[in-house]
Amino acid sequence: MAQITFKGNLTHTSGELPEIGERAPDFLLTKTDLTDVSLKDFKGKKLVLNIFISIDTSVCAESVRRLDKEIAKFENAEALCISRDLPFSHARFNADEGLENVISVSELRNLDFGRDYGLRVLDGPMAGLLARAMMVIDEDGKVIYTELVSEIGEEPDYDSALQILSGGTVNPDLSAQKRTAGDAEVCTKAPEFHEHYRLEDDDDYCDDGRSGKI
Repeated sequence: MAQITFKGNLTHTSGELPEIGERAPDFLLTKTDLTDVSLKDFKGKKLVLNIFISIDTSVCAESVRRLDKEIAKFENAEALCISRDLPFSHARFNADEGLENVISVSELRNLDFGRDYGLRVLDGPMAGLLARAMMVIDEDGKVIYTELVSEIGEEPDYDSALQILSGGTVNPDLSAQKRTAGDAEVCTKAPEFHEHYRLEDDDDYCDDGRSGKI
């Protein structure tokens, strides 16, 4: 179980994200055309998982726009945008925005994805939905980057995920992001410190200025 916040109020997820170096759990998710996809369908490609609450919120919508733009720069990678929204909602949003590069998928058939990736929100107003997270999986299905966003209303660290996707590494000090969990300042670092990792008396690289969004 991990701790996150929603508008500063403490809440919890159903587990922990897979560890870096582990094989990513398989999944069954449903695309906008109502066909299903699993992890093995992307074997041989790198995969970005952009996981969020709902496409009908501003931060989630912005994450899909950003990934649609960025993933087009990579020849051998795909971006899955994952939530519990119905496929029809994903399809409507992508059509309205003219998005063609991301693959939007839903937990339509079952709820195994949230369980196996430890991302089901357990309490608070968002209980039952998926917590905000970003992951990168390599061509062999192994996890090479994770970020559980500590405050649901904030955006993920796109730059670090894309750096890993391009074959680079991430400076953990520069990628740390200040989050709030209760009264404690909590930071995420990647890839070495992909869990919440507190920086003592260090705000230089912690505040990315994206707090306060919903």
